[in-house]
Formats: sequence, structure tokens, C-alpha cells
Amino acid sequence: MTISNGEPQNPLIGSMTNETEGGLVVQNLYSGLVYYDAEGVVHNEIAESIESDDNQTWTITIQDGWEWSDGTPVTADSFVDAWNWAGYGPNGAKGAGFFSPIEGFAEAQGVPEFDEEGNVSGMAEEPTAETLSGLEVVSPTEFTVTLGQPESDFPIRLGYSAYFPLPEVFFEDPAAFGTEPDTTVVNGPYTLESWEHESELSLVPNESYAGPRLAQNGGLDFIVYTDENTSYADLQGGNLDILENVPTTAMSTFEEDLGDGAVSEPSASFAAMTVPEWLPEFQGEAGLLRRQALSLAINREQITETIFAGTRIPATDFTSPVIDGWTGEIPGNEVTTYNAEEARSLWDQANEEDPLPDDYVLTIHTNTDSTHQDWVEAVCNGYINDLGIDCEMTGYATFDEFLNERDAGPDGSVNGLFRAGWSADYPSLQNYLGPLYSEAALAGSNDGRYVSDEFDAALAEAAAAPSLDEANVLYNQAQEILFQDLPGIPLWYYSTTAGHSEAVENVEFGWDSMPLLYEVTKAE
Repeated sequence: MTISNGEPQNPLIGSMTNETEGGLVVQNLYSGLVYYDAEGVVHNEIAESIESDDNQTWTITIQDGWEWSDGTPVTADSFVDAWNWAGYGPNGAKGAGFFSPIEGFAEAQGVPEFDEEGNVSGMAEEPTAETLSGLEVVSPTEFTVTLGQPESDFPIRLGYSAYFPLPEVFFEDPAAFGTEPDTTVVNGPYTLESWEHESELSLVPNESYAGPRLAQNGGLDFIVYTDENTSYADLQGGNLDILENVPTTAMSTFEEDLGDGAVSEPSASFAAMTVPEWLPEFQGEAGLLRRQALSLAINREQITETIFAGTRIPATDFTSPVIDGWTGEIPGNEVTTYNAEEARSLWDQANEEDPLPDDYVLTIHTNTDSTHQDWVEAVCNGYINDLGIDCEMTGYATFDEFLNERDAGPDGSVNGLFRAGWSADYPSLQNYLGPLYSEAALAGSNDGRYVSDEFDAALAEAAAAPSLDEANVLYNQAQEILFQDLPGIPLWYYSTTAGHSEAVENVEFGWDSMPLLYEVTKAE
């Protein structure tokens, strides 16, 4: 069957993949300790048990009999070696920040430097250790993880791709691994049969896989599109089986167009605009006034109705209503309510304190292979009308090109606000906050380069809470700091707006808006 997708940004390695195009492929190539069902409930996959008496030292036992596609066994070393590689700073893993709770992370990470493409190019401070002291192999089927502090939701995170294991052959040539079929040794429901870059990736069922996500079909062909209108036309024309995202041009008609093949349901995805910390006009007191003005000047209700036909919900926080612990009552979230008069007052006040040049133009950066242009233009028009400033869009032809520029930070071409979306990696409020705004995630998805000791301390306090309910209260208190600083401007919560053809059955989209492809079958 065929699935719409984009070109993965990085090699197909779990800890190097932090974007959705590569993420959907990696999810189907690898298996981790646990996996999430359609509702986000956690189930063991390779794990036999994950236990702790104090939420700080975890004993993980894996099942016997799992194999890599090259016939070698999946062992405790497969996890510990992979996690140590991801946590070692000079390796530049995109998912390094996910290992920051493990004891010894700071010593193994050091302080990385970045090149123009956002990749680790050197070390400002060399690591003092090559491995994480909190990881220990006990036997081929058992290892322990010691965290820097108790964290009650640690097992929930372990289904995310950053925590996937790696085979022995990976460590012989990490740079080549995951770039071609013959260098991609996996342990998930599928193996990589071919990868024609910028065009198509083909996966076939993994004959050695015997886990709970057994493929119910003959294989997956991920078609790389650079225009969602084209993929939508292909779905309607019978040339595509599964469409992950309906273009904005079809939002008001897709349910009628696709009939039983239309999918519209809540998801754990969130949209925002990031305010780069390196832009001088958004620094200091005047900069904060401008951030507040830019948030107040967005008419979220109008945009979600007119452009998205009600398939998006205006955001009032930095997480998602489908996650346990969510509340729409975060102090400071008044800035998400449209107020043109207040916005203009704050913008003018900022200019009295720190004037902008007469030829100042605010830019909003986005990729254009997904239909973001419409809402960016609407936001820009709002700024022009309500704030009296010039505003224009800067577009990037593909998502991976856009991500590379974001990763480059002040050395790249991003000189204004940029589009940011987040599909949860695991069902926890923490997953929307730590990976995007913590200092530990600077080498990962914290592309705005926001750093706040107060916010990091609030995250640590929440993670150390003895129960998830208590942790959620504290995570929401941490959000108050984000509303004080506004490193990002919340826009709206996504729904899964997708579709499938009549040629396939049993199509189910999960809590994270990704299709559970191993379940899909051809129609009889």
C-alpha cells in the first residue's frame, strides 16, 4: 500500500530522528521496550518488565528470543550501547536531550558547538565520560537505569524512538548506518527494501519479527510529496492509499469528498510560532512587550474557522487537551485571546523604549510543501492591520530544508518567527515542554534556543513528583513561566484530518495522529 510522506531529514536511526517524516518510517522499522496503542495506552513490546521501588533506579528485563534482521540477538547491550551513544555529546544525536534524566548525562554530553546546518561540529567543553554512569548491564536480558532524581513517568517515555535499541553492526560505521537498505539492520515489524531519495521508501514485512505489531499487509511504500494538494489529488484518483494530512484547500470539503475514507478526530498535536532568542528586537523588556503583542494580534478563532473549517481548536496553552492533566486555565494565557487594541498598545510601548528602524519587516518562516501559506498570510495580514507593521512570509520548498535552517539557529537564514508544530512522542505533558524549551534539548528540538534556569528547575520538580497527578499540576505551573517569557506563541491544537482510499481497510490513526500501518489490510 502507498502512504503520503516527505523525505526523512536524517538517517533512519531512532535517536537521530525528531521529525514526523522520518518518525513514521522509523516507528515501523524498529521496536522498543514498549509501544503505544491507538489510545496512547502503553504496552510492553520487547520489555518483560520495567520495575522500580523508588522511581529512581529502574530494573528493565527484556524478553528472550528477539532478533535483529541480520540474525544477531537483541540484548540488554543493544539498549545500553544505543543509549550511551545517543547521550555522548560528540555524536550529535538529535534525541540526546531525552537521556538527560539519566545519571551521568552532563559528564557524557559536555557542551557541544554547532555548524551552519545545526549539527554538532565540535565541543566547547569536552565530555569527561564516554558513557552514562546510570546505565548498567546486569545480564543479556536485564539492565538497570539510575536517574538523577525520582521520575514517576519514566516508563511512559520508553516507546519513543530515541529509546530504540541499535544492533552491534551500527557501532562499526555509525555514519553509514540507516542511509541505505544494506546498512539498515532493524528489529521492528518491517525491513527497508529500497530508498530512492526524494521519491520513495519501500518497506516489507520483517520475517523475524514476532511481536504484537505483526504486519497484516504485504508492505509499505512511502511516497515523498512536496505538495499536499498533489497527494490529495492522488488519493482521490486512486493512486494513493493513505493520506496523512488533508491540505487546507480541501478542509471544508474533504469529508464529503472522501466519504467513509475521511478521518477527522482529536490528536495530540500542537501548533505554535517560535520566537528565536537570537533576534535583538525580541530581547529585553521591549522584546517581551513585542512577543505579547504578536500573540494578542492573532485572531485564532477566525483563522481556525475560515482556513481550517473548524478542524483546529485555538490553543490556550503549550500542550494538548487530549493528554491527561491538561487544563485551559494556565495563568498568563490571556495573551492567547485576540485583542487588537491591547496588542497595538504594547507594540507602540515597546517602540518607545527601543525603536525599530523605519524599514523594519517582520518575517514568518515556514516550509511550503505542506499548506501553511494560508494561515501564515492571515497572521501577517493581522499584524499589518492591527500593529501597523510590514510582515511577509519566507518559504522553504521542503520540510527537511526548513528544519536544517531552523537547526542552524543564528548562523542560518531564519531572521524572524518560524512555524513550529509538535506531535507528542509519548502521552505526557512533559513531552511538550522538555523537548522544546529545556536547556537539555538545545541539541534536539529546542530550535528557538530558549534557556531558563527557572523553567528547567520547574520541570525537574514536576518530574520528581511521586505521582503522575501531582506531576501534572507542577508541569502546568511550569507553563506559567513560558507564558511570562513567551519563547513560543501558541496557535491551535490540531485534529487528525486525513483520509484513505477504498482499496484499504482497518485504517486507524493513533492518539499522536500517526496511522497504525501494521494493522492496515487490502480491501477484499
